[in-house]
Amino acid sequence: MKTCLRNARVVLADEVLDKADVVSEDGVITAINPESTIADDVIDLNNQWLMPGMIDLHCDALEKEVEPRPNVHFPLDFACAQADKRNAAAGITTVYHALSFANDELGVRNNAFAARIVRAVHEWHPHGLVDNRVHCRYEITDESGLPILESLLQQKSMHLISMMDHTPGRGQFKDMAAYQNYLTLTYEKTADEVEAIIERKIEAVRGAFARMQELANAAHAAGISVASHDDDSAERVFTMSGIGADISEFPMTLEAAKAAKAAGMSTIFGAPNILRGKSQSGSMKAIEAIHEGVADCLCADYTPAALIVAVMKISEGSDLDLPAAVRLVTTNPAKAGKLHDRGQIQVGARADLIAVGQPGGLPQVTRVWSGGKQAYAVQYDHG
Repeated sequence: MKTCLRNARVVLADEVLDKADVVSEDGVITAINPESTIADDVIDLNNQWLMPGMIDLHCDALEKEVEPRPNVHFPLDFACAQADKRNAAAGITTVYHALSFANDELGVRNNAFAARIVRAVHEWHPHGLVDNRVHCRYEITDESGLPILESLLQQKSMHLISMMDHTPGRGQFKDMAAYQNYLTLTYEKTADEVEAIIERKIEAVRGAFARMQELANAAHAAGISVASHDDDSAERVFTMSGIGADISEFPMTLEAAKAAKAAGMSTIFGAPNILRGKSQSGSMKAIEAIHEGVADCLCADYTPAALIVAVMKISEGSDLDLPAAVRLVTTNPAKAGKLHDRGQIQVGARADLIAVGQPGGLPQVTRVWSGGKQAYAVQYDHG
């Protein structure tokens, strides 16, 4: 089927075309501003923005769809369907569901449960509105997770892997009390359970580097990217770069972000950080990373709907123009995730496209096409 999207402000890699047309056929973009706009389906976008579909390399929201409250679990196919719809409505056409493998102390984040969710994502994929992928987050103090993750790699069930280190006294939990409160409040652990978890983690630090290296080597052999997580210093970045990490997720300081860039790693910051104006864990502000030129990608983190609003806010409140802001959620994450068929509006690219209006001045996605098929549409009054 041939589709023509007419009368749009088309956001290309480096410029915006006003009152432009984009044609797609069989899931691929075939023309930009063609002489003829004859097509099976012609849609007038009425001067809305037309952008590439957004690519989200890190979104934890599926875990909340599975377990909205501690020990309250929904069926996995139901959870995958809800997350799929949320991402489509948010304009995210390629989503990497971030699933944590952290042994048996953290609810859905224990290894067996996380592996079940990975399988559920793949089972839902043929029915998905968007391209649903898997980002496995490995807690490096978990000795039992390595063989499970290597098995998922062999099964081609993983599309990105990141290395987490939530050992008390490091990264996100520099303060031992902060980590104790996290386990107590979020996962309802008793004081004795918290103490046992901390002791196991500290003991398992030995051998963590060798496990990370083995897993990174296997990931690269499978052709997928490797990310570090919550890098808090240049030294930490140097260590992660040494095992071959391609991406630094949520660098906590400007020093760490600059070190990641110097090491040739892509950096990722959270869109909620942009909207809220701060990090939930006291790390650096994402807008500061934008101003300093050390931010390559934005991710939804835990709120898919935040991504498009953050992009538009950046283009209005920084030195970045709109094409540069859009690259943070399209071209740049495509490159970081080793996706070569999407991330730009150009002839030959996958027809992942989103239309964006501004009802009430708030940027909102109004239409979504994933692989050329319409995945979402809504009509706002005066939007």
